[in-house]
Amino acid sequence: MGRIHRVILAAALCGTAMSATAQDRAGVAHPARWPQAHSPGLVDPATEAKITALLARLSLEEKVGQMIQADLSSVTPDDLKRYPLGSILAGGSSPPIGAPDRSPAGPWIATARAFETVAMTPRPGHVAIPLLFGIDAVHGNNNIVGATLFPHNIGLGAAHDPNLIRRIGMVTGKETAAAGINWAFGPTLAVPQDDRWGRTYEGYSEDPAIVASYAGAMIEGLQGKPGAWGVQSGHVAASAKHFLGDGGTKDGIDQGDTRVSEATLIATHNAGYPAAIDAGTMSVMASFSSWNGVKMHGNKSLLTDVLKGRMGFDGLIVGDWNGHGQIPGCTNTDCPATFNAGLDMAMAPDSWKGLYDSTLAAAKAGTIPRARIDDAVRRILRVKMKLGLFDPPRPWEAKNDTIGSAEHRAVAREAVAKSLVLLKNEGVLPVKANANILVAGDAADDIGRQAGGWTLSWQGDGNSNADFPGATSIFAGIAAAAKAGGGTATLSPDGSFTTRPDVAIVVFGEHPYAEMRGDVRTLEFEAGDKESLGLLKRLKAAGVPTVSVFLSGRPLWVNPELNQSDAFVAAWFPGSEGAGVADVLIGGKRDFTGRLSYSWPKGAGQFTLNAGTPGYDPLFALGYGLSYARPGKVPRLGEVAGIDASLANTSLFFARGKVPAPFTLSVDAAVTRSATDSATTQEGAVQLAWAGAGTARITGPKLALVRETNGDLNVQMTYRVLTPPTGPVMLALGGGQVDVAPILSAGTGWRVLRVPLKCFRDKGADVTAVSSPFALTATSPLTLAISDLRLATDPAGAVCPK
Repeated sequence: MGRIHRVILAAALCGTAMSATAQDRAGVAHPARWPQAHSPGLVDPATEAKITALLARLSLEEKVGQMIQADLSSVTPDDLKRYPLGSILAGGSSPPIGAPDRSPAGPWIATARAFETVAMTPRPGHVAIPLLFGIDAVHGNNNIVGATLFPHNIGLGAAHDPNLIRRIGMVTGKETAAAGINWAFGPTLAVPQDDRWGRTYEGYSEDPAIVASYAGAMIEGLQGKPGAWGVQSGHVAASAKHFLGDGGTKDGIDQGDTRVSEATLIATHNAGYPAAIDAGTMSVMASFSSWNGVKMHGNKSLLTDVLKGRMGFDGLIVGDWNGHGQIPGCTNTDCPATFNAGLDMAMAPDSWKGLYDSTLAAAKAGTIPRARIDDAVRRILRVKMKLGLFDPPRPWEAKNDTIGSAEHRAVAREAVAKSLVLLKNEGVLPVKANANILVAGDAADDIGRQAGGWTLSWQGDGNSNADFPGATSIFAGIAAAAKAGGGTATLSPDGSFTTRPDVAIVVFGEHPYAEMRGDVRTLEFEAGDKESLGLLKRLKAAGVPTVSVFLSGRPLWVNPELNQSDAFVAAWFPGSEGAGVADVLIGGKRDFTGRLSYSWPKGAGQFTLNAGTPGYDPLFALGYGLSYARPGKVPRLGEVAGIDASLANTSLFFARGKVPAPFTLSVDAAVTRSATDSATTQEGAVQLAWAGAGTARITGPKLALVRETNGDLNVQMTYRVLTPPTGPVMLALGGGQVDVAPILSAGTGWRVLRVPLKCFRDKGADVTAVSSPFALTATSPLTLAISDLRLATDPAGAVCPK
């Protein structure tokens, strides 16, 4: 579907719904306005007869169990002996049984088998039904150590290659099945309209036509074509997500409200779903977000009347992480409304026991009609049968050479090369293969940085190169290309050199992030702390031709960095195969073919910059992309961001020896502060010394930390104690506080303390409006140094002191 087709579709809707009606504003859809689709291959008489016979054997308790999904962090195989659950999942940082969260395939296969053994063991009053095991395989099977990691969807959108998407889906399906997992929570079919949204990179494009062209291809890649489904063939169930409007929330706020007319919801945000359904997607995931104030998890007009009715979807609708609990009148453990709205399976990661009990009670009371329960369970059993889960063989679990195979990595390397977009080139590219190349930047030899979020952990943080066996950093790829061409490549993250290089390739950009913590309030890169720009300026002053390789999950305002670069490449988050960058930059054997699937801003405040909208004025338009065959000139750009840089920071309170705006550090009279060295940097820490009772506190604008608290984020402090406390030391956030004196008294050297936000909430903190995210109060002498203080997602070692 091209852009012209999109305009025609929108115009066709003008007469009925171009302006928001009263029902639009109330979040009520009109099914007749929506496109029709059909689920091929899911429903056939023989399968339906088997399901009917099986339903007749199931108790109400077993039926309700099929409708509940629990996370590995909160459920054990033995739990299934009492609770007949239908599904388990591994959340972004949830580990397999008895192993670290960063584990290769073996522990994951063992975990799947441990749960499946209990589910399939005959016992009185129990009908053996296999489990659906879901995981966020969103750019490859990205939770598994050693897996092939592809560019995130924003990069794949720039490739404009549906056949490549199909092949990526096939690889992802095989590597997921080979780890004992049968359900991939993807593809994401969001059409992001506000680049402040932290999940922008999960969308293929701002253009619904691109999303529509990819949807069916990815579904077919993951699942195979209808008639060729089954885990025995190396296929897994797909889950088109997040239905609906997740990319259109007001101000780009994750889980927010999409305030648009029904016509816009159809033409823009629904663009990928008909193709996904027509390709046979077995599941659709409901969105956290709302449409005009109505939470999607509770919107019957969209889940039942439109998706299952008008659009003919015969698979199952699964919820998102406790998303049902956000419906007014519901809690995480009690929500008949979500099932009555059309949800078939609730994702209740840590709330599953309570939700099972309350849903069973609602079913017995008739609050959830038996017909609705039977429909939900029929859809779940239908997917399990079509996926081959009732057939015992799992041949792909024995294929030890599948995950991270050379063949799969070649597909990912191709995807990297095709995703790169050349924004500027003043003749420095391609780099001669025999050149003396300086490779600089803090991300040049960091596979975790180039892989982005949803990589071995939820937010993609806490990773090292050792976590990626078989992968190639961007530097390693450049070094190999240079060696092959008779040149040299020298790694120098800070850009220093003794022998003047022929060219510098500087790799820098955003740090990994995922939903929620990825939301930003300005599109300025490194707002208020231009560390990368400083590196580029030093190279420019030294007369070294410079190529910038920019890693990001969205288009960002980088005018100053563009001005200091002789060439500038948007590399997105390319994944595990960094050599794909060198394939295009070095030697000139392969040209750039990538074109922007998102418009690039000329100002840091151009949040909603989408082609075809009023006032459209980008720096680089949708579809822009230079090449060696299609050169172009970029004039010197203005360097006024047009928005307050301090707006960028909502989670970093101290780093590199200073308190970043908009936060401030204040101390009481009994506390002195002075600069001191951190473990790595001269005067990179602050030393706080208590002579008596007093408080050191960070203050700033009020922060709403409800989502962060529910998402298990922590206050993270990197510290070293010089004089241990002899009395209580209270660490406070908002109005809640915990005593960290025992922790500060234990151990020496630089250490990391992580305290979950929910600990402060449980101690009385109002996490809806936190003006002081950190306060440390001592009543006796204490001296400690702090080198880093922030909100963080890494759960390793998190404690909740009394």
